[in-house]
Amino acid sequence: VKGWYVADMEQPESSSIATRWFEAKLNATMLEVKDLFDKFRISEALMAIYRLFWDEFSSWYLEMVKPAYGQPIDRTTYNATLHYFDVLLRLLHPFMPFITEELWQHLQERTPGQSIMYALLPDVKEYDKAAVEAMEHAKEVVIGVRGVRAAKNISPREALVLNVIGDWKSAETPVIMKLANLSEINSNAEKDAAAATFMVGTMEFNVPLSANIDVAAELEKLNKELTYYQGFLASVMKKLGNERFVNNAPAAVVEAERRKQADAETKIKNLEESIAALSK
Repeated sequence: VKGWYVADMEQPESSSIATRWFEAKLNATMLEVKDLFDKFRISEALMAIYRLFWDEFSSWYLEMVKPAYGQPIDRTTYNATLHYFDVLLRLLHPFMPFITEELWQHLQERTPGQSIMYALLPDVKEYDKAAVEAMEHAKEVVIGVRGVRAAKNISPREALVLNVIGDWKSAETPVIMKLANLSEINSNAEKDAAAATFMVGTMEFNVPLSANIDVAAELEKLNKELTYYQGFLASVMKKLGNERFVNNAPAAVVEAERRKQADAETKIKNLEESIAALSK
């Protein structure tokens, strides 16, 4: 063991995907920042760097490569992460000179007089656009699963199953499973009325809930929602049943009410199916 990493430890697949993605994202942002600097759009350049540092590196990348509690990290990921942090500090230095200098000096031993002020940025390389786009899709899936956890009060430590309604493959699956804490992902799964559903683009995903929730409490919640939408639909139908309103209101207003009717009917149907599935 050297420092925080193990020299001969194999890089996990999720970390390999993460480093490949962040390398592409870093180069894409450096290309964007260079263009913004050339156009003297300084505040936009700062925001691009901020988003890369805070949203992509801190919020996503570090979570992707973080080893299990108490476990070391592999040397490949460790070295890549230090390199990314070094480049990020150089990008941020013109805007935050003092703190970036202090941090940069502590990344490794420096010779007397060596300063981040003289440190050049690496040359911008062609980046893998497909890797960037694929990870954006993967992040949406993770956000969807986390949304289910938040809505259903399921602990982040509890592994879940993710079902995909349709044929779905993703090279980022190891990252999705790690960040969303999934035990398995099933492609071409059947719809489950008792599952929590979310969409990513045109693809439907669901998370089975019967083993992860208080069924009685969930049924009570669903019945309250059903009562609300039934009342909402009744008020819409009353308005649409008024000939005076339908004949005299602007067409756009009437159309809006018809959309409300369709949305409410869809929600009522889904709620009734979920209640029936959970009541079995």
